[in-house]
Amino acid sequence: MSAAEWKKKCVEEWGLQGAPMPDSVDWKSVYEARPLGRNLVKNPSPHGESKDNPLPESDLEQRPMRGPPQREPQGDFSGWTTSTEKLPQDRSGIPPGVVVCSMSQYSWFSMEQVVDLKAEGLWDELLDEFQPAIAIQDWYKDTQLQENVFELHVKLLGADKKTVISEHSVKPTQDRNAESPTWKEVSHMFSGYGPGVRYLSFQHRLKNMFMDGFAQGFYQTLSSDSSVIIKPTKTSS
Repeated sequence: MSAAEWKKKCVEEWGLQGAPMPDSVDWKSVYEARPLGRNLVKNPSPHGESKDNPLPESDLEQRPMRGPPQREPQGDFSGWTTSTEKLPQDRSGIPPGVVVCSMSQYSWFSMEQVVDLKAEGLWDELLDEFQPAIAIQDWYKDTQLQENVFELHVKLLGADKKTVISEHSVKPTQDRNAESPTWKEVSHMFSGYGPGVRYLSFQHRLKNMFMDGFAQGFYQTLSSDSSVIIKPTKTSS
């Protein structure tokens, strides 16, 4: 196929009428990359869970497993940059002299991916002039460990990976009186964000708890089915 035929194929299959389609772009490579409508998040379910699978009644009611205690999240985190932030233990309500048999240690487990939009097949003129809608979706397991167990932070970045052109953050609160944990959805649609976007930073923070002493156990908040999808829809004014 000729370059013109590859370009025509992109326009017809993605419905890109009105989008800038310069001849300088390698349309065969763009078509094969399929950047529109495809999830750009690598390894979207690193914990091996799916929002479509049922959850147990309550993790906190499960008996801790025998053997060495688990202290870190489990899963395949390839494609993600991870870090752990341990939170200070709250001993303010413990009277002096009281022997504590078990204490909770909370921590934030952060997972981030930086998506190179041009490497995924998008081109400058599409991002700067057409500014397609960018749909963000994530699911997390409401563990009810605390009122806030999940955060999502998404940033649209410039070519230097530092300039923030647009961003969205969400920190939902949980109903700790709920009878059982459930999968919760968070989503956002970026539109009209302006020119210059070349990268997207996708980060979520999951709260975990380690219990020492007689009630020893590790309880983690899970994520699943994370997605970043570029829509073939013009959103700029």
